[in-house]
Amino acid sequence: MDNNYSEKFISTPRVRIFKVIVILVCTLYTLKLAHLQIVKGLLYKEASEAQAIKQIIQEPFRGNIFDTDGNLIVHNKSSFALSFTPNLWRDESFPILVSLIDMDSTELSKSFKKYSAFSPFLPIKFQRDVDLETISGIEEYSEYLRGIDVIIESKRLYQSEAYMAHLLGYTKEISPKELETYQYYRPGDAIGKQGIEKEYEGLLKGNQGVKFVAVNKFGQQVFQYENGKKDKISKNGFDLYLGIKSGLQAKAEKLLEGKRGAIVAIDPSTGEILAMASSPTYDLTEFSGKISSSYYNSLMTDPDKPFLDRTVNSEYPPGSSWKMLIALAGLEEGVITETSHFTCNGGYQYGNRFFKCLGHHGSIDVKTAIKKSCNAFFYQLSLKLGADNVVNYGRLLNFGQLTGIDLPSEKRGNFDDLATMNKRFNNKVPGWMLMNFGIGQGEILVTPVQMASYIAAIANGGTWIQPHAVKKIYNNVTRTFQNIQYEKRDLKLSPNTIEIVKEGMWQVVNAGGGTAGNARIVGLDVCGKTSTAQNPHGKDHGWFTCFAPRDNPKIAMAVMVENAGCGGRVCAPIAKELLLEFFYPERNLIQKPKLDSLGNAPISPEIDTNIISFN
Repeated sequence: MDNNYSEKFISTPRVRIFKVIVILVCTLYTLKLAHLQIVKGLLYKEASEAQAIKQIIQEPFRGNIFDTDGNLIVHNKSSFALSFTPNLWRDESFPILVSLIDMDSTELSKSFKKYSAFSPFLPIKFQRDVDLETISGIEEYSEYLRGIDVIIESKRLYQSEAYMAHLLGYTKEISPKELETYQYYRPGDAIGKQGIEKEYEGLLKGNQGVKFVAVNKFGQQVFQYENGKKDKISKNGFDLYLGIKSGLQAKAEKLLEGKRGAIVAIDPSTGEILAMASSPTYDLTEFSGKISSSYYNSLMTDPDKPFLDRTVNSEYPPGSSWKMLIALAGLEEGVITETSHFTCNGGYQYGNRFFKCLGHHGSIDVKTAIKKSCNAFFYQLSLKLGADNVVNYGRLLNFGQLTGIDLPSEKRGNFDDLATMNKRFNNKVPGWMLMNFGIGQGEILVTPVQMASYIAAIANGGTWIQPHAVKKIYNNVTRTFQNIQYEKRDLKLSPNTIEIVKEGMWQVVNAGGGTAGNARIVGLDVCGKTSTAQNPHGKDHGWFTCFAPRDNPKIAMAVMVENAGCGGRVCAPIAKELLLEFFYPERNLIQKPKLDSLGNAPISPEIDTNIISFN
């Protein structure tokens, strides 16, 4: 019975099934071994050769910058850079590297020592904007250059007819001191150094990504670490939209060529900067990528200081443009009315000193005093106002304080508050000092941006608005535009007071005997004020402040030229050209008349310096 059972169990069908199972198992094992050895063999071989995990930084693109019309003025271009990872580097490769790159060996050695001290594992950029020939050499000798990698970053490109150097600023390699402050950066990284590039660095820079890879003993990548699960994707910076009108900006820069000075033009209703020029300036294209040391040093040693942003970083006496402030104070405090008169006999006698005026104006009211820029009138008015009112109104119009403009290193000028002034003079501010304050001289110092925002407040009817270059930001994460909130302050000045001062400023330009008749434009009610600010260090500085049109003004402006003397002679014509550019840009399309043999244009009733004809 047992034999019969065994014979049945090992019957032919069962044997066949068993053989098939054995064959299938062997086949599966064979295929698996083949897959591991043939298909995946190279991968495992490389993995076995992996010596370290290396970080590869993924550089973001900085945010773009646009003007008020949406024209692109600053963008980016891909550029090659070289990075150095200290723990992978071998000193014996140094001669090869030096032979391939355009960099002094001593400088390179110092850089490597500095970078090694920062972190042995992080790749750090040591040369930017590298040419293709150098890149080819690095790739060719890559097996001998462990720790040296080619990375792709971006460099700034500029496409505007205007320089906008001081406004936009530039990027440059981060300094050791900045590295102590900003933990996000590594040596070799670029950071905004001036202008908007510095002020909005946090939004423009974007966020670096990182890719983790395994490298072999030659420093070559063998596989992606953990299939990229720990990698971090880079995020580009946000875009900025300015209030700048590129055509007006280019015109302002052209008009300041060969001069030391500044121009600030503001939209009185919003506080947006329409144009902002400082002269002398410099070429930002020289700061794209690797900066030429010779060009940079030439700017640093130039006695005219082209790096100095005179719009926000230079301080000057305001001169006669300050007289509108004294007029506002006198009218608001009831010290004078529209019909009040003071006598000018070529100046004003105070104590044993005679303070001179620009002329003999006789009995004069406030509007005429503004028109003729009568010092004697404002000497007397400031004395009647007293220190409390003069100082308080100066501070009300934001003098002696930062405007808060979105540019770095703004200066506050010089105009003490009342507590400081009273403490200094034991509550008895000298009369002679008040008289100097009455005409914008003495210890008062202002910046061009302060003057432009002050004139804008008069233009818009009595609201001080924080001046600003950036009007909105494009958030590329949420894909939405974000407007920025800026400070606005109602100065609580009566409409009648504002209108009296506006009338005086209108007469400066448009009435006979005004000090700025050469700024008149027929068909456009320009209101302005000339200034000649005394300069103890040389020839007087010239100012012209203005806005237009008188009703519902669209632009307010401060023009300042150092050592120009009379502001009406030098600065007012500059302001006129800018107003023509702003209100009548199409006039440039009119065909220019041919010149005669002496280089003069023929007289034509259709073409006149004060009349614009588009017929």
